[in-house]
Amino acid sequence: MLRPLYDWCLRLAGRKNALPVLGGVSFLESVIFPIPVEAMMVPMVLAHPARAWRIALVATVTSILGAVVGYYIGYALFETIGTQIVALYGYAEQMADFRQSYEEYGALIVAIGAFTPIPFKVVTVTSGLVEMNLLTFVLAGFFARGIRYFIVCGLLWKFGPPIRTFVEDRLNLVAAAVGVVGVLGFLLVRFL
Repeated sequence: MLRPLYDWCLRLAGRKNALPVLGGVSFLESVIFPIPVEAMMVPMVLAHPARAWRIALVATVTSILGAVVGYYIGYALFETIGTQIVALYGYAEQMADFRQSYEEYGALIVAIGAFTPIPFKVVTVTSGLVEMNLLTFVLAGFFARGIRYFIVCGLLWKFGPPIRTFVEDRLNLVAAAVGVVGVLGFLLVRFL
């Protein structure tokens, strides 16, 4: 299943309108879309290394704009839409624990959710639900997403094609490693 999704993202990345498409994918990934933005960023940076920093900036800004929509869903529409998003990603039972953790570690939870493969959409919706300070939410998310995307683009800009070859030759292994990091990140958030 991973290969067709990866190939689809590669095809999108090769289009002339790839940057706006990346912005749309990044926006939606923060609300509901399950495919990581990096699946588009990798081929885009490899095709146009001089645009690496612009690609990272677009992904960061649009991700945070999507995160604000997710926040709003949690804040104003949780009962109608938010519960479905949280349940879709299997976090419905953990919401009570999440709420309690937010009181103490809100900014850290947002930063971890924005940086790791933990579904960021769950973090955005929950942040709105618990009425986390919106400025703190935006700053923590922007900082962590920015670091994540600029690191990816910087590594691709510097080391280029060998990274793509490594990912493509070991797609299942890379996906498993991302999954393990996601689980570890979730456990870190849960037991802080």
